[in-house]
Amino acid sequence: MREHFIPAVVPPEGRTEKAYYFAFRGDQLLVKQDATEAFVPHLVGFSELDLTPIIEHYLGSSVRHGHCFALQLPEDAQVPEGMAFHGLRQLYGPLDEELLWIGGRGVQIVDWHRNHQYCGRCGVPTETHPTERATSCPDCRRMFFPRLSPAIIVLIHKGDEFLLARNHRFRAGMYSIIAGFVEPGETLEETVAREIREEVGIEVKNIRYFGSQPWPFPNSLMFGFTAEYAGGELQLAEDEIADAGWYSRDLGQLPELPDGLSISRKLINWFLEKEK
Repeated sequence: MREHFIPAVVPPEGRTEKAYYFAFRGDQLLVKQDATEAFVPHLVGFSELDLTPIIEHYLGSSVRHGHCFALQLPEDAQVPEGMAFHGLRQLYGPLDEELLWIGGRGVQIVDWHRNHQYCGRCGVPTETHPTERATSCPDCRRMFFPRLSPAIIVLIHKGDEFLLARNHRFRAGMYSIIAGFVEPGETLEETVAREIREEVGIEVKNIRYFGSQPWPFPNSLMFGFTAEYAGGELQLAEDEIADAGWYSRDLGQLPELPDGLSISRKLINWFLEKEK
């Protein structure tokens, strides 16, 4: 649990200490990188880089890292000398893990603000709210908050085996566990049972909550579950699932798995280490 980040909207007055600036060109983060590590700009003011952002959002403060801002840069923003733009997935490993997750918070806010410039009801340009993480319509007074898309991800186990599947969108050879978005009117547990039934045709029982994870690609909130196989034969939704099967804990027999950044890998590791 990331307990030491305090989200906020309004930066403190009279700040003089350095802050971390998460500057995005599209969904690419500006970093300085050497052979093994990446570094987010740590500056008194972003103007030190001679770049002009479209908008700057205060994110809050970290006990370990201090104040943090997210900025939207123009699509034609030039790369300062010695720096580069990278996607957050590419920065898993080279970038400090807490800064990576703060960057994930930042890219979601930047993406939301960029894509919600007009009122969805009357079409009037929106205004950034001064004290809320929101935009508001000056005409119809509606407020718009950052959008999150809730989704479930579930590890299904059957005795000493667990289910892995390869989605058509995955790179060749990679397998993961079942996931899908929550439909209006569903509970999370109902989504788990429906997605499993739709994607691989089996029934489950003993659905148990595991944990959650923000997933900023671009705006999901993943709810992780485990579930026990209850019956049925694998019948794949061929438009989504290229292959699926039951696997043992034998690491030598497993296909390529998601990296450690994701809750999917945390669920898989939980099962692999269970009852050792």
